[in-house]
Amino acid sequence: MQANFIDFVFNFFSDVKKNDLKLIYNGEISHEIIKAFTSLTESNLKAKNEANPTQKKVFNIMVECLQNISKHSSSIEHEYSKNGKGILLIGETKDSYNITTGNTIKSEFVDVIKTSIDKVNSLDKNGLRELYKKKLSSGVISDKGGAGLGFIDIRRKSNNKLSYNFTKIDDDNYFYILKTVINKL
Repeated sequence: MQANFIDFVFNFFSDVKKNDLKLIYNGEISHEIIKAFTSLTESNLKAKNEANPTQKKVFNIMVECLQNISKHSSSIEHEYSKNGKGILLIGETKDSYNITTGNTIKSEFVDVIKTSIDKVNSLDKNGLRELYKKKLSSGVISDKGGAGLGFIDIRRKSNNKLSYNFTKIDDDNYFYILKTVINKL
């Protein structure tokens, strides 16, 4: 058993190095956690002398993604996740930062999320701006306090299409992954 765990740790370390992951977190996503991650990320980006627009994009997109988990993850108790819990990975390549989040959702939300992401991915800058204005002016707020601007905002700030995946856990639950790429300036 000890050797298997050591092999796992080494393989995990190798994957982290190979993918140049800067932050890996699995657990509760609360307001306090979001504040801690934003502070840590902001400090790291400043220490690297990253361009201010890139810093702002990474910071804002990370906050939006974490708030999505905090506010919108399904109220379920499952071996893979509980309400308000998820994963956060921040990676870096020579040309970009990658923010990946994941959490468990009820199966009934899969098609809604797919449709929303596919819609924002199909729009150009003008289309995104118009959809954003339309959502703002409609004044409709969901039960969880959102106006449906999250994916639009992430897509607008990243200037890249959003990637997603749903892995079926059981008949009622899926593990939902969202990946956003932010190009360095």
